[in-house]
Amino acid sequence: MKRIASFVMLLVLLASALAACGAATPATSTAPSTAAGGTQASVAASVAAATTAASAAASPSAAATTETMATATTDTTATTTAGTDGTAVAGTDGTAVAEENLPDVSALNLSGIRIGYQGPLSGPQAQFGTTGLNGAQLAVEQLGEQMGFQGVEIAQFDDQATETVGASNANTIAADQNIMCVVGHINSGVALAALPTYRDANLVMISPANTNPRVTEEFDGTAYRLVGRDDVQGVVAADFAVNELQAKNAYVLHDQTAYGEGLATVFRDTLEERGVTVAGFAGTQEQSVFDAVLTPIQAANPDVIFFGGIYSTVGPFIQQLRERGIEATVLGGDGLDSPDLTRLAGETAVGTNYVSVSGPASAYPQAAQFSEDYQSQFNAPAGYPAFQAYDAAKACLLAIANAATEANGKPTREQVEAAMEDVDTFQGVTGTVTFDEEGDRSPATYYVFEVVSGDPENWGQNTVAGTVEAEPPAE
Repeated sequence: MKRIASFVMLLVLLASALAACGAATPATSTAPSTAAGGTQASVAASVAAATTAASAAASPSAAATTETMATATTDTTATTTAGTDGTAVAGTDGTAVAEENLPDVSALNLSGIRIGYQGPLSGPQAQFGTTGLNGAQLAVEQLGEQMGFQGVEIAQFDDQATETVGASNANTIAADQNIMCVVGHINSGVALAALPTYRDANLVMISPANTNPRVTEEFDGTAYRLVGRDDVQGVVAADFAVNELQAKNAYVLHDQTAYGEGLATVFRDTLEERGVTVAGFAGTQEQSVFDAVLTPIQAANPDVIFFGGIYSTVGPFIQQLRERGIEATVLGGDGLDSPDLTRLAGETAVGTNYVSVSGPASAYPQAAQFSEDYQSQFNAPAGYPAFQAYDAAKACLLAIANAATEANGKPTREQVEAAMEDVDTFQGVTGTVTFDEEGDRSPATYYVFEVVSGDPENWGQNTVAGTVEAEPPAE
């Protein structure tokens, strides 16, 4: 994939086309009115159609990504110890976000306040969940004291990337009246299973990673997200396949989750609109032996294979694909954005492309300090979704602090929920964060990466082929 410059221009054209019909806002562009693969109108129509397709494809009853025991996990609480050895202190050199006019609730004697965190902390997707937890914890430690909170805590719950576990944990979270806000989830299907409980309990949920459109469409006022949506991410991936990979014949897979199937559906529909043959569209819950999936793919002989799924599934799939001698380019979404993809697939992952809703550290204004703080505290490099989880926790703290100021004391969940509606713009480690009325990030940025090394330690060296900044699709 060496034609990077041409693809960047095509992505600018995509962003321009989306803006032309109210679906996206581009950066500055002087591009002509027609992009390769279709006119502005056809690109915009793809996004509009994709919104419906992604929503229809996903349901809370979709199969879970991982097959783990569906039992609720015990709440483990991490308490803020800002100012102790080894902990970053808010408001001093080393704070991940530059100082700004943050609310000060030190005079209100707020104690016992907790922020819930739900994500996969065990099982195949623990890398995603733990990275997000670390980002949220760092925000609470750095910003909690700066805002004057006394002993604010992260109450962490392991949802095991499983809907039933996430829903059960949500009941436990709702029963704890000290939990005022939730950072989570990583998996859209798990979020959709937990959100009815959060809504009934007036608990705001701010996700660092959920991309399924239904999360905010069906739970606006309760759910917010720090990332883009699958109904744009899938279009960006499809346009990359058409314009950069020159795809003529594609095979589309998904993992039968709300996230994977929704993203794959958008990708498939957009390809078909572009005139590309989709030789197959299939879902699988397989985790380790992919013979039944690979046999029809080998017979179809596609030049591109898209897999809507998570690295824990796609890594072994890629390895077995190459062992069979299938040379098609593998393409996926942000579920592949983890060094564990190469830990599982090794050198066979090199050349894989993925669209992510998270950029490299260099894309974020405050990321240099954040990355340093993260490395120092957790002895590991910061990655997706740590940046977004930091900002999600900050949004929770802002809403709680503003509600407490209004109430002149410890607020209720209803007051926090109302205050969150006014936290529409703030500075985060991912840049200026703005939520629209539905809770979507506006605009969101989408990045196209290529894996360049089979060594997980070199994940940060993956090359960026282009970016698209886009507003959420119009209703």
